[in-house]
Amino acid sequence: MSNLKPTLSFEQGWPILQEEAINKVILLVEEGHTSNQFTSEEYMHLYTTVYNMCDNNPAGPEAQKLYQQYKKTMEGYVSSKLSETFGSFTYMIIVPSIQGKKDDVLLHELVKRWNNHKIITRWLFRFFHYLDRHLVPRRGLPSLQETSHLTFYELVYGEMNDGVRDAVISLINREREGEQIDQALVKNILDIYVEIGGDTMKYYEKDFEESMLKDTAVFYSKKASDWIESKSYVEYMLKAEECLKDEERRVQSYLKDRSKHKLLEVVEYELLTVHASKLEENKQINLGAA
Repeated sequence: MSNLKPTLSFEQGWPILQEEAINKVILLVEEGHTSNQFTSEEYMHLYTTVYNMCDNNPAGPEAQKLYQQYKKTMEGYVSSKLSETFGSFTYMIIVPSIQGKKDDVLLHELVKRWNNHKIITRWLFRFFHYLDRHLVPRRGLPSLQETSHLTFYELVYGEMNDGVRDAVISLINREREGEQIDQALVKNILDIYVEIGGDTMKYYEKDFEESMLKDTAVFYSKKASDWIESKSYVEYMLKAEECLKDEERRVQSYLKDRSKHKLLEVVEYELLTVHASKLEENKQINLGAA
């Protein structure tokens, strides 16, 4: 059975998938369509095309070639490799649309691009689902969704995570200083880290949380040094309590729950532990004055 040729060769089937599925999906999404624009007949035609390219050997060379071309397609959409991936068809691609942007503008564009990427992944998954059912488990390959999300991470976050992370931390610090920020935007950005990791926290921890906690320590170290010299014991302790409550609210609003303990530990250390001796001294002065 495995030596039989597929009903449809890769060379015959791929142009159909590229023109009628991939090109159409990307164009529709870039034009702002978020709901399914394919009829049931179109869907069956495209799914059957994939099936016919793999039917006699679901884990064979033609299926593997199709899987690799799917991966290359996602890389081409995310990066700028259009000429070799899509021929003359032109797309609004992700990396060039984000490059050069900073701060809130960068974050808004990234959220838009990630949402579009998820829609494209979801639509294409329906057409290429046969690969996920047969080739992926037999060859131990990443699923189509994992491949798509990892491509976004490597080609987008690999280039821009420093700018994204710094923009988010800047927003958090602006809020700590009393400014109103777009909390929904921050939450959406942090959700991307989790979604890319397949609902795990590995990218959130590595690419955001570690730096956020270090920056939090620096922020409150400076505040504590100022307040310990300018405020009474009672005023300082009230301020410390207020800061801890504010950080708890940040966890509730947009940070991940797993950050709560570590975040509060950092704040307590910088505000209370570091200045424990001075606080005790100020406390005695406050009691003596009373």
